[in-house]
Amino acid sequence: MTTYTTMQSPLGELLLVGGESGLASLSMPGQRGAPTVRPQWRRDDAAYAEAEEQLSAYFAGRLTRFDLRLAAEGTDFQQRVWQALDGVPYGTTTTYGTLARELGVARADTPAVGAALGANPLLIVRPCHRVIGADGSMRGYAGGVERKVRLLTLEGALQPMLG
Repeated sequence: MTTYTTMQSPLGELLLVGGESGLASLSMPGQRGAPTVRPQWRRDDAAYAEAEEQLSAYFAGRLTRFDLRLAAEGTDFQQRVWQALDGVPYGTTTTYGTLARELGVARADTPAVGAALGANPLLIVRPCHRVIGADGSMRGYAGGVERKVRLLTLEGALQPMLG
């Protein structure tokens, strides 16, 4: 049985989806490829209380590493890339090329790493927002580059922009 809940965040309403095995998806409004609530899904706010608590602490600057049961589905390659994200510390960034080298992926196949990052179903929790271009550019983020910048600023990896 697929269950879900929603929660408000500084990035908009987040949709958390999963089941008995854990959190399978965390998405935000306007995210490309984001799931939408289906009629057969059951809302279960209590099942996501721990995830909501950790996300709230993260947005408040009190949590730097998530400790949740994750059940995201993907290919073996995608799983390897997503697990590598867990090793990118809070408050830092890495590049697509560096991540590819750490995974033993040939330089020519670096775009495949980017594609796997783009398919990450657990935004924020699996921190694909910490992967940037080699030139420091804020390359694609399924939740939008503006949100990527906001997350990196929250984590201290970027300086706040003066308005």
